[in-house]
Amino acid sequence: MDERAAAPLMRVSFDLDEVLFVSPETHKTEPPLPFPLNRVFRERLRLGAPELLRSLRAAGYQVWIYTSSFRAERYIRLLFRLYGVRLDGIVNGERHLREVQRDRKEALPQKMPGRYRISLHVDDESVVASWGRQYGFHTYLLNAQDDDWAEKIMACADRIRRAEYPESR
Repeated sequence: MDERAAAPLMRVSFDLDEVLFVSPETHKTEPPLPFPLNRVFRERLRLGAPELLRSLRAAGYQVWIYTSSFRAERYIRLLFRLYGVRLDGIVNGERHLREVQRDRKEALPQKMPGRYRISLHVDDESVVASWGRQYGFHTYLLNAQDDDWAEKIMACADRIRRAEYPESR
């Protein structure tokens, strides 16, 4: 049996706004989708995002989107498919409210990746990192333009996988 297939799958999730979806005025971006797709899918992906997401999957990670936005799961899945990226899971604001917050009276954080067995969540908000410490998931903070962002996230995911699943490497 293949060792990678026997090892537990580690999940890496990404926020959308200001992480994967960025402004070309402040960040390097992927080229827009061709007309007329660029009229429907107006968001611009951070340069290197499709390649990183494909590389993570090729290395045996599951790639998820965890966003507090209420974009439809179908919209998100199709947008990434147009860039050649297959997503393993999507948690948007609607799913989070339905499955995590449910009918609880006390407000829970707007993101709880641990609920979905996500080991590493990439976000631009420092409050999410504090939730990670409190609720038991790792975060990587990403907001400013960084030409080495993809390599840093891959290295971070590898470190976490070695720590959590030492038999997988």
